[in-house]
Amino acid sequence: MRVGLIIYGSLETISGGYLYDRKLVEHLECQGDQVEIISLPWRNYARHLGDNLAPAVLRRLNQLRVDFLLEDELNHPSLFWVNRHLDGAFPVISIVHHLRSSESRPAWQNHFYRQIERSYLSSVDGFIFNSLTTRQVVEDLIREKKPCVVAFPAGDRLSPHISNEEISRRACRPGPLRLLFLGNVIPRKGLHTLLEALSMLPEDAWQLSVAGRLDIDHAYRDSINQQVARLGLSERVTFLGPLADEGLSELLRASQVLALPSSYEGFGIAYLEGMGFGLPSIATSGGAAGEIITDGCNGFLIKPGDVPELRDCLQELVTNRQRLIELSLAARKRYEAHPSWEQTGTSIRGFLEKFTEA
Repeated sequence: MRVGLIIYGSLETISGGYLYDRKLVEHLECQGDQVEIISLPWRNYARHLGDNLAPAVLRRLNQLRVDFLLEDELNHPSLFWVNRHLDGAFPVISIVHHLRSSESRPAWQNHFYRQIERSYLSSVDGFIFNSLTTRQVVEDLIREKKPCVVAFPAGDRLSPHISNEEISRRACRPGPLRLLFLGNVIPRKGLHTLLEALSMLPEDAWQLSVAGRLDIDHAYRDSINQQVARLGLSERVTFLGPLADEGLSELLRASQVLALPSSYEGFGIAYLEGMGFGLPSIATSGGAAGEIITDGCNGFLIKPGDVPELRDCLQELVTNRQRLIELSLAARKRYEAHPSWEQTGTSIRGFLEKFTEA
């Protein structure tokens, strides 16, 4: 097959959505398919909307010689009008990780984003969804069911080899609870909520490592630094920045709990990668985390932004290491039952082949 893929910027960008796209490209190319990356420049939302009025964008897409054009839904502001003026030489399939209008922000802003996303989603021929939740949100928005596949992201890129004995020993290790926040430092990921909850626990009860990009939202990063200073947490919070796979594997192996109370996740690859190392996750009920985490079994699901509830979950794990063992072993078991990246790629490729036959 000849496949085009539209993204913003580089395929190597650090985020769960780009990891998904990258793994899909790797799988297609391993199967002998040709993948052409069409990269649009990163700009603000208003300038992305302006891409629809740029003749060069439409001309470039109409000149493609592909069997399919895949579009990361993140690019929706650049394509909502362009898609309707393609010459129809190939099907257009959108890869949907989560909708911008699903994120927490003022209602009037999401109303605006919802109109643009509805127009974009209605302009494509089919969908690749990362979760059942994402599929439902899209179908509710456009009030239509189009050909689609739900292909869950996987958590096996780090090849986590760890025994139940090692997981149990780690959970019982004396000292402060070693927490990991694995995500880019942006408001949606909820680091501010986590810090507020941690400030309510005894000083010697925990340590937090933050692994993720710090350069995406400078204002939010600065507010986090101010919060850490204001709450007197500087000695217990370590900012590591983005890590290469080897360093991330070592950190996951050494940590005891993954705490990532995002206000919304279209899936949450970080939770699954943590589970591969036997880490129970603390997440929220916003979005699709509940498709991975069973509350009270292999982690906790709290209401988005609920600091007292988050504090109580953390306190339970600080004081009850037997409970931590149970959650950790259940987390590893959940990971083992999940599809691999190879299976995810096979599912998507099979969908594309059937789409052609239909």
